[in-house]
Amino acid sequence: LEMRKANPDASYKDVKSQIVSEFSGKPFPLPAFLTIPEYDNIAPEEDWTAGLPIVLRGIQTENWAEIAHGIIISLEQVENFPKESMREDAPEKEWRNRHKGIAEAEAKNLDKWMPEDLMNMARKNVKNKV
Repeated sequence: LEMRKANPDASYKDVKSQIVSEFSGKPFPLPAFLTIPEYDNIAPEEDWTAGLPIVLRGIQTENWAEIAHGIIISLEQVENFPKESMREDAPEKEWRNRHKGIAEAEAKNLDKWMPEDLMNMARKNVKNKV
């Protein structure tokens, strides 16, 4: 991604070539560090992880060209998704609100877990400290 930011007009093919030339001969990445969860708010997980199977195969076969190909697939998905259907965290996309589906159950369980008299005591303690 830093390569892409440094040269935003570069084609995917150029970025792939740069990845291969820069990382050839270097140690292969550990699979545990391949996810990019901060992209979950930009594109759905199935988009930003689209190239991970190819990256994993590249690591297994120790082939930087294949790793770069998988990275480019994911990069393309992440860059194109907002252009085609807005950001995932756009307010218009209410279905993306993960709290919406659990808010009622959460309130019900919090009421059971924290009875009203305990809530009042907690509020009183907070007011006394302030």
